[in-house]
Amino acid sequence: MKFERLKKIYEKDYKLLMIIPLLLFLLACAQLSYELYKYGSFGEKDLSLKGGYFVKLSAKDQTNVDQFIVDLKSQLSERLQKDVEISKVTALGKVESIVIETEVSEEDPNSDITYINNQISDISGIASDDFLSTGLVNSSLGNSFFRQIIYAVIFSFIFMSITLFIYFRSIAPSVAIVACAFLDILCTLATFNLLGYKLSTASIAAFLMLIGYSVDTDILLTTKVLKQKASSDININIYEAIITGITMQMTTVTALVVGLVVVKSPVIQQIMTVLLIGVVYDIINTWIMNVGLIRWFFEKKYI
Repeated sequence: MKFERLKKIYEKDYKLLMIIPLLLFLLACAQLSYELYKYGSFGEKDLSLKGGYFVKLSAKDQTNVDQFIVDLKSQLSERLQKDVEISKVTALGKVESIVIETEVSEEDPNSDITYINNQISDISGIASDDFLSTGLVNSSLGNSFFRQIIYAVIFSFIFMSITLFIYFRSIAPSVAIVACAFLDILCTLATFNLLGYKLSTASIAAFLMLIGYSVDTDILLTTKVLKQKASSDININIYEAIITGITMQMTTVTALVVGLVVVKSPVIQQIMTVLLIGVVYDIINTWIMNVGLIRWFFEKKYI
């Protein structure tokens, strides 16, 4: 009985259901507006994008690596009066090294680097000569990369729109697919920020991958409804698309969850986190937002 009621709401009150993704869109816009006001971009950037200095230390001699990292980060942040990020590098399940990242002055980076090295040596007990590696990331390089990625995303949406229009020969369904993909990216980025992650080269690569993940189910749905109008009942084609699409999405979710549990690399985990959030939003946006738009278009054109 409850299933029949939900089915009726899904089929008849689809315009009302579309309030859910629209509300998510407004919340995402609010969050990203706050990030833009606070950081000047749609999220806080990490060292790989905004530039800074990193030091890699061996962790093989540490009996309690996690506690060592907590103490090191706490004392180093207090002494430097700057944000300090420390990540673990693992190999075969064992922590081999840790990477310390922090900002340096653009006017006089060398003196900053010397001071940072001395503080790390003093707190960790590891001489600067024994650091595994050090490096300075130029901020202009990170900014240039970030701009190029923004251009890449813009052009990908433009060419994707052209391709969809050529295939479907109609503006409305093509716009619906692009809009849902854009909404996936927007909501994922807002959630990514709320979880405390920083934008990095790895996470941006994941957002580019997410475009493909977002579009495939939307194309599946649109093709089922508009290219296979054999059934007089649009719901039959929609439910067929849902069975195939949800199977694809849940398979992806399962693989990503397993990957997050098994893989300990921070870079891989960040990529999988972006994709996992994006696929969850894609389930909402595809099977509520895009289904609603396709129903609306279908009813106006064929009924």
